Amino acid sequence: MKKIILILVIAVLFTNGKTERTFAQAPSPRQHTVHLFNGKNLDGWYTFIKDRGRNNDPKKVFTVQDGMIHISGEEWGCITTNEEYKNYKLVVEYKWGEKTHGSRLNNARDNGILFHSKGADGGYSDTWMHSIECNVIEGGTGDFIVVGDKSNDFLLTCLVAPEKQNGSYIYQTGGDPVTVNSGRINWYGRDPDWKDEKGFRGKNDVERPVGEWNRLECIARGKELFIYLNGKLVNHAIHSKPDEGRIQIQSEGAEIFYRRVDLTPVAPCPPGVN
Repeated sequence: MKKIILILVIAVLFTNGKTERTFAQAPSPRQHTVHLFNGKNLDGWYTFIKDRGRNNDPKKVFTVQDGMIHISGEEWGCITTNEEYKNYKLVVEYKWGEKTHGSRLNNARDNGILFHSKGADGGYSDTWMHSIECNVIEGGTGDFIVVGDKSNDFLLTCLVAPEKQNGSYIYQTGGDPVTVNSGRINWYGRDPDWKDEKGFRGKNDVERPVGEWNRLECIARGKELFIYLNGKLVNHAIHSKPDEGRIQIQSEGAEIFYRRVDLTPVAPCPPGVN
């Protein structure tokens, strides 16, 4: 009996150690949450800045301060996970800072979280890997953007309203499915009079004002993507391609803080569901 228990313990420890590195390896829903941000440093991530490359950040765009990731926004780039992930719930808590920079000095504060990132660093606009983005922007947090190469390697299918809003589709429960390989699908409550100006707030905004903490949940289950902002479902993709990859957090002209970046495995969809 003692030998059997010992073998089981070793097997469990080995399995957990292996699958926590990358959830692309058939994750179990019983696994523990992985803290992608440990509150101390950026272990598990690397930086990439346009025109500078990997891990070359002389202006300290990406730092850890008082237990938070501080992204200054001064240069365009991202932090990227070392590992690829699939079938997970990502929970981040963020708040906007006051500073904006460069070409977006007077524009809406802009950032984003990029899922299922594939290919070379800087493959898109010499800055980001090709991916599927959950936009984090004043008035538009929860918008989907296909950060692809306009091929069918990067696709997003959502249910949308019958009419576009300023040239973009709008997510609508019960709407008609549409597939895009570029452009955006806006969250359901985006203000039709949205303006790209600093401090913009729409009448239906779910995001809290500058300086207040927000909780953003991004669930990647099979080929689906669900975006919850402060407890509300704001966008949903019924199909995404690819459905696994690295995770990037952008720097795009606005100061932002992240105090939590947690990843929890979720059960994959049954075969044939999506």
